[in-house]
Amino acid sequence: MRGHVQQIVVDCHEPKELVRFWARLLGGEPVHRGRGWSHVELSGSVRLAFQPVPEAKTVKNRLHLDIAVDEVEAAAGEAVGLGARRLGPVVTDDQGSFQAMLDPEGNEFCLVSP
Repeated sequence: MRGHVQQIVVDCHEPKELVRFWARLLGGEPVHRGRGWSHVELSGSVRLAFQPVPEAKTVKNRLHLDIAVDEVEAAAGEAVGLGARRLGPVVTDDQGSFQAMLDPEGNEFCLVSP
């Protein structure tokens, strides 16, 4: 069997709120579905979906998204303006630069550039 990734699902308390953040950050329109789910279709990528769960996030994500950007510092400033928080300073190494971030519900993601 060979499968393919159809969508990435994020557990959260408020899917309708969180999908708006990600739609503004990545582009696309929020779509609200039955049973409290929401998603955003990302051009040239998989769907990013949000499902409601009762429990709060309590530990570090085991999986996170790396979002490619032209300029990490400028993108981080825009993300903060949308409701994200920085997690430490910008890191630069031989692979490029990245800024670890938290979305409005505390899910980690990184803004990266070569």
